[in-house]
Amino acid sequence: MLNLATAQRATFAAGCFWGVEAAFREIEGVLKTTVGYTGGHTPNPTYERVCSHTTGHAEAVEVWFDPDAVTYEHLLQTFWRIHNPTTRDRQGWDIGSQYRSAIFFHDAGQETIALASRDVEQRSLRKPIVTEITPAGVFYEAEEYHQRYFEKQGRAACARTIRTETRQSI
Repeated sequence: MLNLATAQRATFAAGCFWGVEAAFREIEGVLKTTVGYTGGHTPNPTYERVCSHTTGHAEAVEVWFDPDAVTYEHLLQTFWRIHNPTTRDRQGWDIGSQYRSAIFFHDAGQETIALASRDVEQRSLRKPIVTEITPAGVFYEAEEYHQRYFEKQGRAACARTIRTETRQSI
């Protein structure tokens, strides 16, 4: 059960939200994940509108976690590992601003930690990181059929293969 008194929230965009959600759900200490849309200018976006490139929103995952069981730093390590942070508006075959790499921080502490983790990650890469690190805004929950998509469909997570396939070139 999600205890909002002690749980913390983190929000990430790293390509197709189906694979991103699947990766975070595997982490012990993650209490809840929700896929949705954030970072744009259109209220109450739908999947179709987000895919039309007119809303400014990214496909994102809101992660509620127990900070006594998993740290925000650990979540960031997962974020960097599951996608290519050096490609603008693209992850693998998915192209468009809704697939951009972004960390949406919820407080000044998360901002500081996210910026430091980006700097550490950059040292291991040849290409510059293009990940946005920006304040979290309104998070719009995606349609129900997108929630826990891979659990419902029984398919492998798309985002997990992107980083390992491209690691040598970034």
